[in-house]
Amino acid sequence: MKKMIALVLAVMMLVPAFALADNIIKIGVYEPASGDSGAGGKQETLGVQYANFKTPTVTIGDTEYKVELVTADNGSSTDKAPSAAQKLVSENVSVVLGSYGSGVSIAGSDYFKNANIPAIGLTCTNPQVTAGNSHYFRICFLDPFQGTVLANYAKDALGASTVYCLGELGNDYDQGLITYFKQAFEGLGGMVITESFPTGTADFTSYLTNATAYGADVFFCPVSIAYSTQIIQQASAQGLAIAILGGDTLDSNVVADATKGTNVKVVITTFYQEGANEEFDTGFKAWLNENPDMLTNNGGNDVISAVSVMGYDGYYTALAALQAAGSVDGAAVMAALPAVTIDGVSGHIAFDETGDAIRTSAFVKTVNNETGAWEFVTEQSVSGN
Repeated sequence: MKKMIALVLAVMMLVPAFALADNIIKIGVYEPASGDSGAGGKQETLGVQYANFKTPTVTIGDTEYKVELVTADNGSSTDKAPSAAQKLVSENVSVVLGSYGSGVSIAGSDYFKNANIPAIGLTCTNPQVTAGNSHYFRICFLDPFQGTVLANYAKDALGASTVYCLGELGNDYDQGLITYFKQAFEGLGGMVITESFPTGTADFTSYLTNATAYGADVFFCPVSIAYSTQIIQQASAQGLAIAILGGDTLDSNVVADATKGTNVKVVITTFYQEGANEEFDTGFKAWLNENPDMLTNNGGNDVISAVSVMGYDGYYTALAALQAAGSVDGAAVMAALPAVTIDGVSGHIAFDETGDAIRTSAFVKTVNNETGAWEFVTEQSVSGN
């Protein structure tokens, strides 16, 4: 009898735990925490984590669920991406957020597709991420748009007639954005010279020399944070007199810190400029400064990166999809996503028929060489937008 009572008590003690487990929704965070894109991946993840801190539960129907974030480091590598994607699938996540980096997003895509788990890209801008599938969505602008914005800015604002473009060999993001930039800039009557460097390159002096020798007016390098900081420092050492132009990957306080104290002009396009939403900025900075680990993941200070904002907006897009689906089942969430709309910190978010965000403009900003702070330049669109 005593054994029976003990067994009944043990079962009764387990009931709350099982009930709690039944009321948990898992959201996968598929981001690089290591490798060349690790710095950007950490900042993107911070936005998701802050949103989860602010809104740790979601009500679906009459049931309130705790939202648990499951992270998987894709290592900034298409070789490591599959195992990270498989980890999230094995954890039975309802939806995936990420990744920083189009190549790793593409590399993990089929694993989510085969498991009927929808993915929401936050800053992966290559069109191939969503092309030809119905499970991958994204809340950022695309490279054809970004490349055209950059080309227009180089021509109109920087007065460039010749642009030297440099990207990592085999990198989907770098090479894709350079291709779209080249098409747009040549369409405006300009000349484009392109070169690629092997993965692991640390010495960019020959490429910088080539840009000068070709008579380039702008050095366009839409590369990872790890490479861009080296390029900026080496450009400063060589006394490069032309502007360095970059895409959204350069939007990091790490890049701004590398530019501080130099004479190098760095101009980028991105998704958000600090100061555009005071409520978000104040709350996010306070949260960062209360968490030493989070502050470290943000590069050691509380400067807000646009990718953090996109992580934040992506989390709320996922919650809206879960509520619209009325279910934690991935297939149901996937079916609900096309009709989801939210007003995020980065602007209104809605999807077109491909699952891409409908975006019509990008922020252009530059680094103040004295303070190392990003400064707003303009909000730029292209003809027809």
